[in-house]
Amino acid sequence: MDPVALVFYAVICAVLSWSAPTLGRPVLRLGIGAVVGIVAAAILPALKAAMGL
Repeated sequence: MDPVALVFYAVICAVLSWSAPTLGRPVLRLGIGAVVGIVAAAILPALKAAMGL
């Protein structure tokens, strides 16, 4: 796996898990996690291009 992707998703997951208890019911947390994952996957190529990777 690409080290940049690994670190990027690790940071996203860490922040999401840190804030998860305050996000409400499990179904809501699941939806928020899915949206965050989609946004993170969409942003990563632009971040890599901006960093020149």
